[in-house]
Amino acid sequence: MPVGGLLPLFSSPAGSGLGGGLGGGLGGGRKGSGPAAFRLTEKFVLLLVFSAFITLCFGAIFFLPDSSKLLSGVLFHSSPALQPPADRKPGPGARAEDAADGRARRGEEGAPGDPAAALEDNLARIRENHERALREAKETLQKLPEEIQRDILMEKEKVAQDQLSNRVGFKMLPPVDLAPLVGAIDGEPADAAIREKREKIKEMMKHAWNNYKRYAWGKNELKPVSKGGHSSSLFGNIQGATIVDALDTLFIMKMKDEFEEAKAWVDENLNFNMNAEVSVFEVNIRFVGGLISAYYLSGEEIFRKKAVELGVKLLPAFHTPSGIPWALLNIKSGIGRNWPWASGGSSILAEFGTLHLEFIHLSYLSGNPIFADKVMNIRTVLNNLEKPQGLYPNYLNPNSGQWAQYHVSVGGLGDSFYEYLLKAWLMSDKTDLQAKKMYFDAIKAIETHLIRKSRNGLTYIAEWKGGLLEHKMGHLTCFAGGMFALGADDAPEGLTQHYLQLGAEIARTCHESYNRTFVKLGPEAFRFDGGVEAIATRQNEKYYILRPEVVETYMYMWRLTHDPKYRKWAWEAVEALEKHCRVKGGYSGLRDVYFHKESYDDVQQSFFLAETLKYLYLIFSDDDLLPLEHWIFNTEAHLLPVLSRNIKKVEVNEK
Repeated sequence: MPVGGLLPLFSSPAGSGLGGGLGGGLGGGRKGSGPAAFRLTEKFVLLLVFSAFITLCFGAIFFLPDSSKLLSGVLFHSSPALQPPADRKPGPGARAEDAADGRARRGEEGAPGDPAAALEDNLARIRENHERALREAKETLQKLPEEIQRDILMEKEKVAQDQLSNRVGFKMLPPVDLAPLVGAIDGEPADAAIREKREKIKEMMKHAWNNYKRYAWGKNELKPVSKGGHSSSLFGNIQGATIVDALDTLFIMKMKDEFEEAKAWVDENLNFNMNAEVSVFEVNIRFVGGLISAYYLSGEEIFRKKAVELGVKLLPAFHTPSGIPWALLNIKSGIGRNWPWASGGSSILAEFGTLHLEFIHLSYLSGNPIFADKVMNIRTVLNNLEKPQGLYPNYLNPNSGQWAQYHVSVGGLGDSFYEYLLKAWLMSDKTDLQAKKMYFDAIKAIETHLIRKSRNGLTYIAEWKGGLLEHKMGHLTCFAGGMFALGADDAPEGLTQHYLQLGAEIARTCHESYNRTFVKLGPEAFRFDGGVEAIATRQNEKYYILRPEVVETYMYMWRLTHDPKYRKWAWEAVEALEKHCRVKGGYSGLRDVYFHKESYDDVQQSFFLAETLKYLYLIFSDDDLLPLEHWIFNTEAHLLPVLSRNIKKVEVNEK
């Protein structure tokens, strides 16, 4: 991008930005160097053009997506996007100063006021910004080309120095005093039948791993039918997703040789110094989470080093006016953006809300609080926002710090945000009271507005779109059964059994979605309308991509209740995977779970090794392997120890 070459990404306000834009054009297009280099008429024409451009920018607001919401944000919430960005680093409990104007009036929202006065006040602010831009344009036009170029170079040097200072803070990692971790390795189950089933799941892991190694080693994922490598755009040019995702599964299954070859690949080949646009969410949960987990299990320093290195690469994603991170980030240039389809370029709740666990551990492992500061600021932004009916919409504008569309889901776009609230409370050894309150307030609203029962008594979680329910439940939503059960012990008085029962009901519904297909594996989404229950009715919802959420809930329900039906249901899933998804070259997803003849999608997802097989293995293991009171699973099933129970804390290095 030409502009990226001229302007530093995080340059301060309009003066330097304008200087960069004009400097590139004027410095390269004119040869004169004195005051006469621009004639008066030329200056006047350039001023008119720039004025028209500014006017057009403000006018474009009326044609952007979700214009009614955006206009209300501009005219009645004093959008911080109109303010010059401040150079700040929010900390825990600190407000996002760049978005202060909109949230400073949070207490006034909903109160009667004078709309005409508010409109006039905001229009005056727009005029003031417009006039300031014109003044800055005049000042820039009066500068010599050499001065403009010098300003650009100074700004670029400033950004380079900021980035260098960030890197310097992470070159020397502090010592970490790891107490012996409980339950990282277990013995064999006493029951011979259970031991045999667990061994079968380990054989499935070997089949998946060996074929990945044979046909796609070093690539992100395997194509098990065509026997080649597969790389998703989610990871940019970063390679080795399956290797990093599988590390902790290999470790707990005692596949020592495979773990060592994976470690050697990470040491020699895992590289983040590249021009790559990545999904911040996916890279965090798979790569950062996988590396942290491997470090805690093995104590190998290379995993900590790589995790912190990647964490530093992700920090520029938070350089937005509100501190809500971009979804996509070029890890070389630091330029971020959001998915273009996401409600006018909004950030997604399940993405920016699923960084907390890993970033808290990054601060601990690096001795630098910046990671924790970033995710605690997300909490601050969310707490300052008014929640419609107590619910969290899926889309939030990172510039204004305001909600976009009022679409609420506990499945895709929303799911792991709620999971991470509960797990932040548990991972803190139950000291993060803010996370606990946010979680139980949220699930109370979810139960009131989203949870329904079908005519035949199946409990499901619908989606909420602007006050109207869509009676659809996604496979991704099935994780919620385990979440409700996991949080039951800490529920408000008298609700422990209620949430345990709610988890069991969700598990039953998701089992039915499996049981009502031909292959006995569940569709991507299923519906409860038109006389249909727990069945996919649309062709684009009938596929299965080796997802783990249903067996995840089985694992939690087994651990918390020891009801044998959960082991029975899990073994049904194992048999279905072996019969319908196993091919000579690994395991493949299916295009239609209702179709009698398999139609493969030819992708062995990295999360099949990280999550699906790990959860199945744990269901047929004794409870002393990774006990839930000592370990937290991130949303990719990577293992994070409860911080103050397992680990003696070290003093944070403030330098």
